[in-house]
Amino acid sequence: MTFVDVEIASQPECWRRAAARAAETTVLPTRGERIAIVGCGTSLYMAQAYAALREGHGHGESDAFAASEFPFGRRYDRVIALTRSGTTTEVLDLLRRLRGTTRTVVVTAVPGPEVTSVAGELVDLRFADEQSVVQTRFATTALTLFRAHLGLHSDAVVRDAETALAEPLPEGLVDRTQLAFLGRGWTVGLANEAALKMKEASLSWTESYPAMEYRHGPISIATDTTATWMFGPAPKGMPEQVRSTGARWVSSDLDPLADLVRVQRLAVARAVARGLDPDRPRHLTRSVVLQDA
Repeated sequence: MTFVDVEIASQPECWRRAAARAAETTVLPTRGERIAIVGCGTSLYMAQAYAALREGHGHGESDAFAASEFPFGRRYDRVIALTRSGTTTEVLDLLRRLRGTTRTVVVTAVPGPEVTSVAGELVDLRFADEQSVVQTRFATTALTLFRAHLGLHSDAVVRDAETALAEPLPEGLVDRTQLAFLGRGWTVGLANEAALKMKEASLSWTESYPAMEYRHGPISIATDTTATWMFGPAPKGMPEQVRSTGARWVSSDLDPLADLVRVQRLAVARAVARGLDPDRPRHLTRSVVLQDA
């Protein structure tokens, strides 16, 4: 069993702890604040999901950016940085530039000296830290923290995660030549993360799109060797349109974050089938630290 197997399986308990932490913290944004949330890789996609959820539920303008692409010409009441390791170069550089001008909050699994020295305030999620290079539980735990703080988390979400861990994966997906992941609203971020997870762990050809955009060109790659996976409710007529291409349509009634757990499991299964180590993807390290940023 790999580290990532253990970490995937631990998510229901991590989510319970994150919900409790959300009830205790006083440093996350209040309703009406204009905020940005930044991250890199997986953290960027969790930022996208959170920003869409927060603004979509009337809590205030919320933007998500790659840490390297932050627009310094804009003014925010608060900037949240999401970083598992606390050592990512682009995140640390951004926090240094914002120090003294903008209120910042770091959500991290490793509150080490580098990040604490530049963070205005901090949320410690060390219980969700990981040994695998591939992120699973830290990402979903951080998003659970945010959802709970917005009042959008419930015990039902955790039960759905337990179901996602217990039920067999959909048949026939390990051998598909290509997978496309679709979302709407906040689940676009989940679709982006699903595609990344599959690439990292199993070197699979994957793409991700807002669901309505899939019809505008990308559906041309769908064949009887591919699969299209929808997070949350699908646009009217899309399942039938995808099936008409011969592609496999995958969807679920589970909470979309719990459905992401199924993708994590599939990524590991595809890696194992290809003789790969999902804990140590090629060319990747646990944290991107640049010497000449």
